[in-house]
Amino acid sequence: MTREYDRGAALYAAFLEGDASALEALVQLYGDALTRFAYCIVRDDAAAEDVTADTFAALIVRRKKFREEAKFRTYLYAVARNKAIDRWRRHGRQCSLTGLENVLVGENGEQGLFAAERSRVLYTGMQQLPAQYQEVLYLSYFDGFSVSEIGRVLKKSAKQVYNLLSRARSALKQILIKEGYSHEDL
Repeated sequence: MTREYDRGAALYAAFLEGDASALEALVQLYGDALTRFAYCIVRDDAAAEDVTADTFAALIVRRKKFREEAKFRTYLYAVARNKAIDRWRRHGRQCSLTGLENVLVGENGEQGLFAAERSRVLYTGMQQLPAQYQEVLYLSYFDGFSVSEIGRVLKKSAKQVYNLLSRARSALKQILIKEGYSHEDL
């Protein structure tokens, strides 16, 4: 069985061999997505950016050789999740809930107006969910992680991820229906 090409792992290996531009490429490849994910935990856009910076700083300081048991992206999200949880524990819930709308939707025009509106609707509904539901939905909907990848990031079994996704989707659906959105709106 051949292993799928992992661009993140290749860039990180190049960085470890001394290619500073590879780190820049990693930041461009994963930076925005990590910030959006961290926001689900810390609930503040500035803190989420700090978590992303801390995640990449950990890569620079540790300089561990990546074990290719999982995708590099999964490893990076696990590091970001741990950094976000640490930050949340240190600073508590002193964060604001404003500002992620622009980060979440992104600034590229490729998504179009419909996709941007859909993202805003999902964002609004997700903000009313418990943090654990937000994390699993974000990884699934916005970053396209598989169940096994989500399990590695959240340190849960596949069965637990399936159950969590099911409960989170159901809760989100109820919130969106209560807000007046129908299935066709999404």
